[in-house]
Amino acid sequence: MIKIYNTNIETDKIEEIKEFKKGSWISLVNPSEIEIKKVCENVKIQEDFIRDALDIEEKARIDTEEDDGTILFVVDVPIIEKNDENDVYTTMPLGMIVVRDDFFITVSLRKNKIIEDFEKRKVKSLQTYKKSKLIFQILYLNSSYYLSYLKQINKETEIAEYILKNSMKNKELLKLLSLEKSLVYFTTSLKSNELVMEKTMRGKIIKLYEEDEDILEDAITENRQAIEMANIYRDILNGTMDAYASIISNNLNGVMKFLTSITIVLAVPTMISSFWGMNVGLPFQESKFGFVIMIVIMIALTLFVTWWLKKKDMLD
Repeated sequence: MIKIYNTNIETDKIEEIKEFKKGSWISLVNPSEIEIKKVCENVKIQEDFIRDALDIEEKARIDTEEDDGTILFVVDVPIIEKNDENDVYTTMPLGMIVVRDDFFITVSLRKNKIIEDFEKRKVKSLQTYKKSKLIFQILYLNSSYYLSYLKQINKETEIAEYILKNSMKNKELLKLLSLEKSLVYFTTSLKSNELVMEKTMRGKIIKLYEEDEDILEDAITENRQAIEMANIYRDILNGTMDAYASIISNNLNGVMKFLTSITIVLAVPTMISSFWGMNVGLPFQESKFGFVIMIVIMIALTLFVTWWLKKKDMLD
């Protein structure tokens, strides 16, 4: 899907247009082969710049084409994927292409909150012809969404822990495992994004203006805060998972101990009745009260074994 936006100089408002006009922002979301070729032919760039950003395994980086002055920024953005049971937090690459001083292009495999906020004009002072500012605004908004999603992950962790305190359910344990995996993805992506922003901050990749530099500094600060939060939450979650693993193991040991003790208790009357079922001479076999006597002996021995196991803390 292709959408083209341009800032009207007279009204200073963002308008969606149909033609490839200089100074415009081109938004590509999961573009088809025809759309990729159409954009590349109109803005005069190589197809690899767009295809690289569409690779789900692509890592955050900066690539420049010295011949035509095209610059590719790739950063990882947080997304939420839906499955049958839980929301899964993960990341995907977002490409930002500065085509000389003519066009600004964003490329992503699917819709994400960052691009949606820009398209819905939720970002203040949005001007499509200020390309460096657009990049820094995206970087800042991206870091802000990482912080927002990390807070959501922390809340979901607390809810899962609360449920597990009352009942050990595989569903909640799997939820914690999924959240732990999300934190690993976030930490890795945030560190990669930090390298991209620090490299940009040096001013050798793209020209920095004073007002834009402040936005980039804020983005770096937000990103570092997100890294710290992700590390803290991951450490807490790791400790929680280890604690619940120990609790589950301990509970299982308790169940096995109890079942073993019950087996021993039940084995006493079985063993005694087996002895008196043999075709050999045994005490009380000639007595008319033999059956009653054996029942009393079995009950007495069973109670004794139960008392002994209880004393040894085997029946708790």
